[in-house]
Amino acid sequence: MKAVRLHVYDNKPVIDDVPEPTAKGPLDVVVQIGGAGVCRTDLHIIEGQWAPKTGVTLPYTIGHENAGWVREVGPAVTNVAPGDAVILHPTPTCGLCRACRAGDDMHCENNSFPGIDTDGGMAEYLLTSARACVKLDPSTRPEDVAALADAGITAYHAVRKAVPLLYPGTVCVVAGAGGLGHIGIQCLTALTATTIVVVDKNPEALALAEQLGAHQTIVADGKHVDAVTELTNGNGAEVVLDFVAEQGAQQDGFAMTRRNGSHFIIGYGSNIDIPTIDIISTERNVIGNLVGTYNDLVELMVLAQAGKVTLHTKTYPLDSALDALDDLDNGRIRGRGILVP
Repeated sequence: MKAVRLHVYDNKPVIDDVPEPTAKGPLDVVVQIGGAGVCRTDLHIIEGQWAPKTGVTLPYTIGHENAGWVREVGPAVTNVAPGDAVILHPTPTCGLCRACRAGDDMHCENNSFPGIDTDGGMAEYLLTSARACVKLDPSTRPEDVAALADAGITAYHAVRKAVPLLYPGTVCVVAGAGGLGHIGIQCLTALTATTIVVVDKNPEALALAEQLGAHQTIVADGKHVDAVTELTNGNGAEVVLDFVAEQGAQQDGFAMTRRNGSHFIIGYGSNIDIPTIDIISTERNVIGNLVGTYNDLVELMVLAQAGKVTLHTKTYPLDSALDALDDLDNGRIRGRGILVP
């Protein structure tokens, strides 16, 4: 089968021919990929940012946002069968550790992360686990929902955590209305009555944000922190969801929060430099977000099936994976790029 393989860090991946995976373990599931999302994390992987954390051996297949159709199952699999359309939680988990038992499976002690520490889904087939499979309505095209497996669940997870803070009358700033941010806006609209303010440097992204429910949009032109401060009567926002967190945005996010406000970090790529006195004297919070739980994905798919969360995508054939990565890197994709084998 064809697969997008990374051979050397800081070099472009290569489309190789590799053996198809098979279901050998009792809970193994082989999925024929119908859509694989193209994510900024893929760019960070290529740059080598994840190498110290994963210890993955090169070459390997990238791609961690995947949906498709079940083709083969292990002998103990009972929740899906060949032919079922599925979206895949990005981290197959054990189900036995304390984190899994508590429903906090993103912190499973024995999980894997296909596309990051094992072979991923930018390929014709992917080996995963029964525990990662969420069945789709048979009428749903995997390419239409694939990016919900990571971009969607990551945005939903952060919004879900912020919901208790976003009662009516509050303000939530969304920094970045791209692949994750445009999903986050829809989740906020579906789950809260907060005032949604979107900050982005791209006018097209801001136009999309308005279509998706943003109450106010602000151009990130160097004066946006002051604009948010003015908009909130000098206080700042109760919550800032930072879907960028690099190139200076990570500093702006904290600056846009009010006293006792919360800065949720969802994007990544740069360091945050905050004087500790600024944290303790204002009791502001900085909160990390790692993808989301299986339950988060199930809840998100309910919103998606109801039409309350939709993906804005641009599709590419698998052979054009390098074009998709280049378009993402150079800001030519509004929403999410999807590889369709």
